[in-house]
Amino acid sequence: MASGKRKVNRRTAIVEVARTAGAVCLGGLSLAALVRSADQADARALRPPGAQPEPDFLSACVRCGLCVQACPYGTLSLAEWGQEPAVGTPFFTPREVPCYMCRDVPCARACPTGALDRDIAISDADMGVAVLVGHEDCLNYKGMNCSICVRVCPIRGDAITLEEGEFNGRKIMVPTVHSAHCTGCGTCEKHCVTGHASIRVLPRDLGLGGDGRNRAGRAT
Repeated sequence: MASGKRKVNRRTAIVEVARTAGAVCLGGLSLAALVRSADQADARALRPPGAQPEPDFLSACVRCGLCVQACPYGTLSLAEWGQEPAVGTPFFTPREVPCYMCRDVPCARACPTGALDRDIAISDADMGVAVLVGHEDCLNYKGMNCSICVRVCPIRGDAITLEEGEFNGRKIMVPTVHSAHCTGCGTCEKHCVTGHASIRVLPRDLGLGGDGRNRAGRAT
C-alpha cells in the first residue's frame, strides 16, 4: 500500500509540475504579446482630441483611463485584447459614439502625462478626417438628395458641403469634405443613413493618402 501510495503521489506531482510549467509558459507568451501590443502604433486607432502624434502618444500614455472617465458621453474606450489599438490605450469608434467636441475638452484636461494636449482648443482638434468611401452606397450617387452628413456636422458649412458634380451622365450633389476644417469628430459617420457608413473618419495620413511610395518619380 505504501508503495502504491508513493506512485500515485509521484504521478500527481508530475501532472502538477506540467500544469505549472504550461501556465508559466502561457503567462510568458501573454506578457510578451502585451509588450508587443504596447509598442505598436496602430494606424487605424482614432485617438481623443489633443492626442500627440502616434509614436509620441504611445510613449506618453500610461493607460490610466482618466480621459475615458472624464468623457461625459462615453465616447472613449480603453483597448482590450483582440482590438486593433495598443492594449489599454484610449480610442473611439465614430459609428458607435462620435466625439461631441466639448468646448472644455475634459478628456484632454484629465490627461496627467501630456499624451493629450491639455490646452488644445476643440476647433483645432485633429482626430482624423472624414472621407466619402461608399460612392456606390451614398444616396446622392443613387439620384437622391441626402444631406444628413452636412446637416449634423458641428462645423456646419465649412467641414462638409454639398457640391455639384456629375455621375453616370447626370448631375448630382456630392458630399465634399474640406479637410482643413474637418476635426475627425465622426458625427457624419455616426448619422450616415446607409447600412455601412458611406462616409467614414480615418486617421489623417490614411484619409489624405500620405506621401507617395515612388519618391524617385517625383518632380523636384
